[in-house]
Amino acid sequence: MTTYRTASDSMGTLEVPETALYQAQTQRAVNNFPVSGLTMPTSFVRALAYIKQAAAEANAELGHLDKDKAKAITTACQALIDGEHLDQFPVDVFQTGSGTSSNMNANEVIATLASQQSGLSIHPNDDVNMGQSSNDVIPTAIHVSSATSAVYELLPALKHLSQTIEKKSKEVGHHVKTGRTHLMDAMPVTFAQTLSSWQQQVDSAYEGILASLDKVYQLGQGGTAVGTGVNADKQFSATFNSYLSSNIGIRFSPSPNFFYNIGSQDAIVALSGQLKTLAVANMKIANDLRWMNSGPLAGLSEIELQALQPGSSIMPGKVNPVIPEAAAMVSAQVIGNDATITVGGQSGNFELNVMLPVIAYNILQSIELLANISRLVADKAIATFKVNEQSIQQALSRNPILVTALNPVIGYEKAAAIAKLAYKEGRPIIEVAAENTDLSEDELKALLDPQKLTEGGL
Repeated sequence: MTTYRTASDSMGTLEVPETALYQAQTQRAVNNFPVSGLTMPTSFVRALAYIKQAAAEANAELGHLDKDKAKAITTACQALIDGEHLDQFPVDVFQTGSGTSSNMNANEVIATLASQQSGLSIHPNDDVNMGQSSNDVIPTAIHVSSATSAVYELLPALKHLSQTIEKKSKEVGHHVKTGRTHLMDAMPVTFAQTLSSWQQQVDSAYEGILASLDKVYQLGQGGTAVGTGVNADKQFSATFNSYLSSNIGIRFSPSPNFFYNIGSQDAIVALSGQLKTLAVANMKIANDLRWMNSGPLAGLSEIELQALQPGSSIMPGKVNPVIPEAAAMVSAQVIGNDATITVGGQSGNFELNVMLPVIAYNILQSIELLANISRLVADKAIATFKVNEQSIQQALSRNPILVTALNPVIGYEKAAAIAKLAYKEGRPIIEVAAENTDLSEDELKALLDPQKLTEGGL
């Protein structure tokens, strides 16, 4: 059975689990918001710990915080950064819009740990939250967690995906297949050309995300309650950013306008837009893989994806394209998350945005999902698929659309008539063209060579 202790804050006393590291304000939030069972992401909690750590170091350097207390706080923060005590952050995502409950949760846990380890009396507000407000801490935590997750997880995953596509292109790029527009037969393309399109989508998304991070690196910490910086040293922001940058390995800087960072979440809305672009690209790549893999008898059957698991509980031998399907679902989730973030970004009222926790949850989920699925698509779909040479050659040899190459020689109308006849009779286009033009078989083979047609021009 859970045993309880009595804790107090400015509103009075209440019962808190005996073993909990948090205190009264966190317990009030747990009691007030039994909404979803969803708690703030680990990356967000670690960002809070990094912020409290850098704040303690900055306040000690500036002469406002006792150095022994600062050391105890930084040690406690490091434990959270290292992944300890994460079960001590039970506050629901759907809480106060400023995220005050999550800020106080961090303040209380850190104060308890620091006090236990040092024997000093360390106060959540006076010491851990010195020179800070939830109103600058939480926006800063959103930026810091988004930046660290993007830089250390998502961008490397996208680089890996791009390199995997490039490597696969070198392996199978020489194969020529039927191109398709409107899902209908079109002029031929090489696998290298198809994969180059995918790689460019990934690379473009990478560049967009990287560019959007420039604003995310600018932090509102130091603006405190409304952006004026009340109760914070004038040098706090610069000193804080110096410590934070050193501790994380990313160059953060003070925002040129604290009111902007506290009252809006425009930088995160912009980042989310770039994540949505990546999601759209992933959906396109996933669907291409699914279509190319379809069959194997009644579909396109151009490639064979790696068999990863049985595809049916009733149809023996069925294997499905599970990784592209997972990628498509991730894309749908990220697109939905972007809608939530967009609405959240609209909820800046005067000097504070009041949908910060849900913005944090959704942006971090999007980054995590995209990083994870990018590696899976690279390693378990693109790197491992096999080209069905016989299938693509059979479709290519019977593709009447190859007649497009004869337009400059016999004209569009004559070429259309030949294509229709080839479709109707199910015969190779060269055979039909030989019967209905004055061109020799050798001339037709040269004009209708699929490999040559992938090179464009006359």
